[in-house]
Amino acid sequence: MTKRDGQTPHEAMTEDLFRRIKAEARPGETYDQAASRLRQAMAKEKQSSASSIRKPPKGDEQQDFFVPTLYDVGNRDSRSIMDVAVFRLSKKEKRAGEVIHYTLPDGYVEVKSGPDGMASIWDYDIVLMLVSHLTESMNRYREGQGEKPGRSFRPHVSEILKFCRKGDGGKQSDDVEAALDRLKGTTIKSVRERPAERGKRIVREVEAEGLISSYKVISYTDTGKVSSVEIEAPQWLHREITEGKRPDVLTVHPDYFLIDPGIGRFVYRLARRAAGKGQAKWAFKTLYERSGSTGAFKKFSFTLRKLIEANDIPEYVLTEESGQMGPLLVMRHRDAPLLESPQSEQDDGAGGS
Repeated sequence: MTKRDGQTPHEAMTEDLFRRIKAEARPGETYDQAASRLRQAMAKEKQSSASSIRKPPKGDEQQDFFVPTLYDVGNRDSRSIMDVAVFRLSKKEKRAGEVIHYTLPDGYVEVKSGPDGMASIWDYDIVLMLVSHLTESMNRYREGQGEKPGRSFRPHVSEILKFCRKGDGGKQSDDVEAALDRLKGTTIKSVRERPAERGKRIVREVEAEGLISSYKVISYTDTGKVSSVEIEAPQWLHREITEGKRPDVLTVHPDYFLIDPGIGRFVYRLARRAAGKGQAKWAFKTLYERSGSTGAFKKFSFTLRKLIEANDIPEYVLTEESGQMGPLLVMRHRDAPLLESPQSEQDDGAGGS
């Protein structure tokens, strides 16, 4: 904006807009017509930039590779990994060799990354595919229509990209291998204290495993394109889904894969876990602590409010409320009735209704 001496900011902005309209007017177009067209273009540009949902890739409507339902793990031994970020939410920061520590009521969780960098929430899409495959295979097994699934999963790279709703380009095929490196090198360490089976003594239980146990990639040497992938599920994930009467998993909306901001994906996962078909409240501060974010709380809150403003997260309406200890994020399922005061621990936790 060019501001001359004695001009108010509004006058300078109006003059700049006038110049832009005159410069972008098409031959034979009046000033009013050019202004109207420009205003519409600016409105579309603003709406597009504010959206948290990216456009689906070309050919996305052909859902040949989608499993009937998408799943994510609900609980792991009464502790949900959907309540904390076991991956980084940033696309830019690799966070190689870093540790994220989450203190929980009965212990803590640590996310440790290797030299290839910490797995991102977008890398975790491959784990979602693995969970969905295991869950569907177990459903068929229980119905007598197939064998009990093992830990090895052998998808084609096109199936992975289609499942994650990404284009089937050469670079994205290469990106699958890099994502597997990060998933293999990211370890989740769970430490908890619980009463012993007998007596009054307390035992400390420690368990650590990668987001995937191992992988194998076969590529064509002449083109470099990935042909096939073999992924081995970690023991805890396989055990969670294949043991017991029914796996404790939650369905995930297919448009989850189109959520662009990492915080948006984290909020959806949390809403799916805490709110379900109702609603829940979480303090901004608690969300910040559970996200593993390295940025300032002020910046995190700004991004969260942009997400609330866009309000296009699948299945849930997001609003902000004032709490006793700071702002609260209210997550309500779009089909849930409006409630004056949902049951929740408003200032330091979550709750649903």
